[in-house]
Amino acid sequence: MTVSLPATTHGLRIRLASSALGSCLAVALLVGTPVRAQDSNPVLAKVNGSEIHQSDVNLAEEELGPSLAQMDPAAKQENVLSFLIDMKIVSKAAEGKKIENNEDFKKRLAFVRDRLLMDNLLASEGKAAITDDAMKKVYEDASKQITSEQEVHARHILVPTEEEAKKVEDELKKGADFAELAKKESKDPGASDGGDLGFFTKEQMVPEFSKVAFELEPGKISDPVKTQFGWHIIKVEEKRARKAPGFDQVKPQIEQFVTRKAQADYVAKLRQEAKVERMDKPADAAASGADKASPAKPADSKMAPAKKK
Repeated sequence: MTVSLPATTHGLRIRLASSALGSCLAVALLVGTPVRAQDSNPVLAKVNGSEIHQSDVNLAEEELGPSLAQMDPAAKQENVLSFLIDMKIVSKAAEGKKIENNEDFKKRLAFVRDRLLMDNLLASEGKAAITDDAMKKVYEDASKQITSEQEVHARHILVPTEEEAKKVEDELKKGADFAELAKKESKDPGASDGGDLGFFTKEQMVPEFSKVAFELEPGKISDPVKTQFGWHIIKVEEKRARKAPGFDQVKPQIEQFVTRKAQADYVAKLRQEAKVERMDKPADAAASGADKASPAKPADSKMAPAKKK
């Protein structure tokens, strides 16, 4: 069954399927929201005597987020309120038809309840873990790893063929200015900046490029280097120990890391204490799989040589 939100004055209309998302929203509303002062949580509508508060609209907005992203605040408020009114009416009709006694409904309701309980507990654990001491320790540990790395500041000239690369090499040997020649000959998007790549670490470039760049001394120019992008002539400008960004600059990422780690550790602890029986595979295989489970790793950061800011 499909429930539609009434069109606004802008002609906007949302169609929301009564699926797991609808069930999730329904359960969340049944759980209720914190009691607030009447003036900060006004009653916006009544449906057969049942009140819909501003807090109900706020909660629904959180659940329906992506569907409302393009709306202005007034349209969003109107559409969500209309949806909640329809939901109250339809859910009452569903009660009259004893839908809650349907086995499929019971299973979905149980699933959504478990999910809400899990989400709320993990959110609480994550929030409790965010302390100044915890964040500073993560920052200090990461800074030590960062400052132990070397960075190279280099320029390059990129051409499609080895023959063109050798011609560029000959021009440089005759005394041509590297930056000016890069502007003229390089096919790289950063050619207009004289082929300047800024500072980068080994992992930020493809291996063939990094190997040569980190072996060169400042001021030296490489022989032609072949990569998947073409042929490069590389000039190293300077080298330095990598600098760690300021704490405030990476604070949001640190908070996210501390939160996720605390949540993952908490789940791992509970899982160790729980009796888990896997009926779909032998006990040894199930235990081995659980031991090997780990959070997803970030995508490979290696990239084509490009200007670094």
